[in-house]
Amino acid sequence: MNFLVLSSSSGAAGTGAMLLWIVVMFAIMYFLMIRPQRKEQKRMTAMLNDMEVGDSVVTTSGFYGVILDITDDDVIVEFGNNKNCRIPMRKSAIAEVEKANAAYATEEKTTTKVDKKAAVEDKKETK
Repeated sequence: MNFLVLSSSSGAAGTGAMLLWIVVMFAIMYFLMIRPQRKEQKRMTAMLNDMEVGDSVVTTSGFYGVILDITDDDVIVEFGNNKNCRIPMRKSAIAEVEKANAAYATEEKTTTKVDKKAAVEDKKETK
């Protein structure tokens, strides 16, 4: 009789341990797989929503182009120097976006750094 009581209580403990392992494995899968995927989806959605006319893009097939027009779900992209190569495509077909203002902003930063250095040197010379 005591043997039956012991075996049933150890079975309950085994079930609890098994349930604990399942929860731990789900938590590990969440942090290693699901969470990074959601983070990447949010980044892609933000990137696609921030696109503007004139931005350079790379499509999922590897083509480089410039955005000419944007609608809700589609964009018209011009590929290469040929002005006749304009293709409408889904926004989801765009893999990377480079802002048109990014090159201009980096040029401004370098000129301001040079100007600041020149101003500091002028102050030193006047003293």
